[in-house]
Amino acid sequence: MRNYFVAARPQAELGNPVAPVRRSITDLLAPLDRLAKDSPNLDVNREARFEIADESYTLPRYLFIGPKSGDVPIRIGIFAGVHGDEPEGAYAAVQLLKLLESRADLAAGYCLSVYPVCNPTGFEDNTRLSRLGKDLNREFWNNSAEPEVNLLQRELAVNSFHGIISLHVDDTSDGFYGIVGGTTLAKNLLEPALKAADAFLPLDSRALIDGFPARNSIVRESFPGVLRAPPQARPRPFELVLEAPKGPPAYLTELAFMAALQSILVEYRKFIAYAQNL
Repeated sequence: MRNYFVAARPQAELGNPVAPVRRSITDLLAPLDRLAKDSPNLDVNREARFEIADESYTLPRYLFIGPKSGDVPIRIGIFAGVHGDEPEGAYAAVQLLKLLESRADLAAGYCLSVYPVCNPTGFEDNTRLSRLGKDLNREFWNNSAEPEVNLLQRELAVNSFHGIISLHVDDTSDGFYGIVGGTTLAKNLLEPALKAADAFLPLDSRALIDGFPARNSIVRESFPGVLRAPPQARPRPFELVLEAPKGPPAYLTELAFMAALQSILVEYRKFIAYAQNL
């Protein structure tokens, strides 16, 4: 079994099982901001700004550039916190970047754009919806007026990612599962990622997950309007959604996400190398 690294911190600090009236985005991101000040690999961009009820918000992007490996860096976008009541993904994204700062070799050949909080008002309020009452993950590429969606669509269009990974938590599931399109990606990326996550959380083995047919913890359909690449993007990037169950301790969910993400980085690097040698 491959050993996946985790960034050690006290169990009480992993996740936030009891949400305050307003969960603090500043507290969530403070460790990354401290690292970015002196890091040769990690940078933060807060140019994506919007206002809600006279309050200013940003959609921060943390850019991690791994050691050079190959000619062109592999551009991957990792998105968390689209639903504000799923903080586990946001915490996992932060922990992944902290890990990579100490083990940059894990990201060799990659340029990772990590968006830990895609729904800032929902994250603060601990609500699935944004403060304007919208499920942002049904609004993409649908002429949405939501500022968060428009800013994220711009990021998706401008960066032309080779791969897009979304982190979610499903309160109707008792196990970890993934959503993907295409048999090749399921075999080469998602199956190893699920196996890695299974070291920390059980997999969802149901034949019907969230209303969609599933096999071996893999769903191949999704709702319209979910976060994905622009419809006109060519070539299409790989698109994976990692879904964790809501029930287990938050620290186990974080560790499962981190193991799955590390697996995807390893396997996609191998997949690209194999494709180039065909």
